[in-house]
Amino acid sequence: MRAKIQFSSLLKPDLIKVLLGCFLLYAVGCLLPSAKGQGLSDESLSKISFEQRLNQQVSLDLKFRDEEGRQVQLGNYFGKKPVIIVMGYYGCPMLCTLVLNGLVSTLQDIKPTVGEQFEIVNVSINPHETPMLAAAKKKSYLKQYGRRDAGKGWHFLTGEEQAIQQLAKEVGFQYQYDAQSKQYAHPSGFIVLTPEGKVSRYFFGATYSNKELSAVLKEASSNKVGSPIQQLFMLCFHYSPITGKYGSMIMIIVRVCAVLTLLGLVKAIVGTFRKDAARQMPGPVTPAKHFEV
Repeated sequence: MRAKIQFSSLLKPDLIKVLLGCFLLYAVGCLLPSAKGQGLSDESLSKISFEQRLNQQVSLDLKFRDEEGRQVQLGNYFGKKPVIIVMGYYGCPMLCTLVLNGLVSTLQDIKPTVGEQFEIVNVSINPHETPMLAAAKKKSYLKQYGRRDAGKGWHFLTGEEQAIQQLAKEVGFQYQYDAQSKQYAHPSGFIVLTPEGKVSRYFFGATYSNKELSAVLKEASSNKVGSPIQQLFMLCFHYSPITGKYGSMIMIIVRVCAVLTLLGLVKAIVGTFRKDAARQMPGPVTPAKHFEV
């Protein structure tokens, strides 16, 4: 009990001001530009987009390697069913995983099944990734998807830079490589194409409507092309957990929130000890009443 009183007595107004001053200095320091070298600038990132090129015909003769290392043509997956193309890379530390998790979650909620009513083609934008890595990703997501024989219709490709860039250009998927962080800055989402290989519809972000996807797949199967939708997507590079480098505005918001949280914690601690001290202080002495007989 005595220890509580002594500790709380240290939390005098002057000491509290010093603590708050330290946290404010920390906040200012966090908000100042980092002295470390920067990778892609915000201006470069702002140029990365997911352009909607509806009715664009993709080159079906582009050559890639499937998850078993066999050379294949993109056209191998077209002809009878609509195709979902997902561009990203298998070693992506953050948003690519969110995109695929969001896609799998949506696929689980719709009646059409991968391999029966439509195909999915994942294409790595990193020309250095291997079929072995692609096979590991396929195994992981097929297990997560959980439907029988889906592996026949879900393909994970790797390829040469020229083929990757041509496909990305045709579907409007813009990206850049940052040599400092050794990561790719790219948008999130996927594209639905008709059996003929024409772009039918775009899905942006990392979460998707199951009803909308079902409707789009049905339309695409009849070689119908949808209309443009509002472009809303996140850049994978902004959320890199490896370098700790974010877009400047996102970095400021994160740091301000962290500082406010710390200040709130200090305020709560100070308030707790003040209450403890107040409970331990002796109350005012009430004078005894005298009664006359």
